Amino acid sequence: MAVHRHHALDYVEIPVPDLEAAVRFYGDAFGWRFNDYGGAYAGIQDPADPSAEVGGLAPADDPTAGGPLVLLYSDDLDASVVAVERAGGTVINGPYEFPGGRRFHFTDPGGVELGVWGE
Repeated sequence: MAVHRHHALDYVEIPVPDLEAAVRFYGDAFGWRFNDYGGAYAGIQDPADPSAEVGGLAPADDPTAGGPLVLLYSDDLDASVVAVERAGGTVINGPYEFPGGRRFHFTDPGGVELGVWGE
């Protein structure tokens, strides 16, 4: 079972224009294995524990716009939303549910987008 630490860097999403091509590339280049979510997403398996994920490939129209999306883990997602807003960040998406739990995206005061997820 994967160990998640509150507010630690936990997961990286790589935006890709062609999901199938990206799965082939990263699999061939680095030996990465993936969890398939019906062609809408590919979770990058943790090499030490294939049931856990360390990142994902997310379809994107313009993958160069923001680069990889860094996700933090939270023991209390709702409290993290409040903390982000109190610190001057802006929640731009969510919280919403996804197959692994719940998450939200925010921008920091400089406009950098990150995400936070929790179970």
